[in-house]
Amino acid sequence: MGQKSRADIRAGVHSRIRKKVRGSADRPRLAVFRSLNHIYAQVIDDQSGTTLATASTTEKALGIKAGGNVEAAKSVGKAIAERAQKAGISTVVFDRGGYLFHGRVKALIDATREAGLNKHEAAAAKAEKQEGNDE
Repeated sequence: MGQKSRADIRAGVHSRIRKKVRGSADRPRLAVFRSLNHIYAQVIDDQSGTTLATASTTEKALGIKAGGNVEAAKSVGKAIAERAQKAGISTVVFDRGGYLFHGRVKALIDATREAGLNKHEAAAAKAEKQEGNDE
């Protein structure tokens, strides 16, 4: 059997993640997809199969010049958090889409926490970071 491509490996990892991560009406799933040039995020209610909010670097309204960097991911994270809160969503389940929790994916998710999604997680992360600095 031939070697698997990087995309095939990511698809397998994503399918294993999706077995465990499910979005509901009260706590939908925040799915992240990244390509070389752009990053996309959407808030999905898996029970009804509907997308509640979306944001990406391809949108002209966000005014992003280059979409394949950490700064662009932060602005998409802030935008998706604002749109989710307008839709009445305050907590989500993060789905990293088979990507490592690093770089652009981490920047997007951290920006959503700073913008108000999953406030309890943002407070816990701050406390943990301060605890690490005290030692």
